[in-house]
Order: sequence, then C-alpha cells, then structure tokens
Amino acid sequence: MTLDGTNTWVLSSGSRSLVIDPGPSIESHLAAVSDVGQDVVGVLLTHHHLDHSEAAKEFAERHGCGVRALDPAFRLGSEGLGAGDVVTVGDLEVHVVATPGHTADSLSFVLPSESAVLTGDTVLGRGTTVVAHPDGSLGAYLDSLDRLHALCDSQGIGSIWPGHGPVIDDALGALDYYIAHRRTRLEQVRDAVATLPPSDDLARRVVEVVYADVDPVLWGAAELSVRAQLAHLESS
Repeated sequence: MTLDGTNTWVLSSGSRSLVIDPGPSIESHLAAVSDVGQDVVGVLLTHHHLDHSEAAKEFAERHGCGVRALDPAFRLGSEGLGAGDVVTVGDLEVHVVATPGHTADSLSFVLPSESAVLTGDTVLGRGTTVVAHPDGSLGAYLDSLDRLHALCDSQGIGSIWPGHGPVIDDALGALDYYIAHRRTRLEQVRDAVATLPPSDDLARRVVEVVYADVDPVLWGAAELSVRAQLAHLESS
C-alpha cells in the first residue's frame, strides 16, 4: 500500500526547514529527518492518513514548532492550512492547492522555485492511488487531477514529488495517464455493473471483474475505489 514507504520531504532555505509528512512513528526515520532538517520551523501535512501524519505532533514537539493541516484534528498550534495559503521559509515559498479526492482533506504543495508540486497520495510515483471511499470522492478526485493538470500546464511545473515512490519528471504526462486511467476504470465499472446481477456484495464482485489483472492482495484497496466509482455513477 505504501510502495517503498512514505516520502518525507524536507524543504530548506538557509538554516531553516519545513518538513512535509513526517510519516509513521519510527524513531530511526524521525532521527534521520531531524539530521537533514536543521532548525525546523513547521510541519505541513498533505492529508490525515497515519502513514503520513502519525508522527507529526511528536516530531513537531521535539522541534518546538507547529503542525499545519486542513483537518483541525491533526494540527498542533492555532494555524490551519488551506487552498491559497502561501507558507514561507526564508526565500522558499510553498503554495497550497486543494486536491480532495483520495481523502476529503488532501492538499498539494507547489514549489515555484523548483518547478515542482508535492502531491501526497493524489499522484504516486508509480501505479495509481486509491480513492478512499467514503471519505474520498471520485468526482472530487477527477476535478483535482484536472486542477493539477491546468496548474502544471500554466505554471510550467515539470516534476511531481509524490507521497510514495520515485519523483516523476514528466508532470503533465503523469497527469494525462492518471486522468485517462480513471476514465477507463469508470467505464469498466459501468460495463461490469450492467452485466452483473444485483447483489449485496456488488463492489466486491465488480473488483473481481475489473481488477482481475491486479494482485488480489490489493483487492481490498481496489474495493474502496470501486465503492467510490459506484457512488459517482449513482449520483451522475
């Protein structure tokens, strides 16, 4: 589910740093982040899932700083975080973009100076992400992909720094793939529903048809996305 583990990003300007998604509470990891991030002045979260947020408050308390997140339950300190906010550290600017869909509170962070965007789990370094129904929404997710695509196109953003997996050097190409993949999966789900008899376990039966090419160990995650797809079809 986390590919190679969670990517923690340390953004530094001079001797000061912001830390994005400290990740799970693993002491060796937090120590390594502390070694890289000197004088940490803040922690930002892309979303609330524990593989990104579990250690956020613990890490921030060590460094005497706050945690900023869209969901108030995951903040430390009084400052929130939302679309249109610009967080600065030294000469570095981090522009906050709302990208709900994977979760309701998903955010992405644009770094104009690096021509890069940090996407959390909205776009992964390889493979595709889960729309975590019922918190996640396919309609919101498709809108977020379109928003990111327009942003990357208009601002010349070339790379994606994801929450899991390697850096993507072709942001527009990756987003084109994500958008096409989601549209294709939605049509596959629509076709499967049309051929399957009514069932109390419809989502699981759709998974067995549409995701037959996917390792069954991932079917639980796929079922979340299918439930989001079914809800989207019902509402459209």
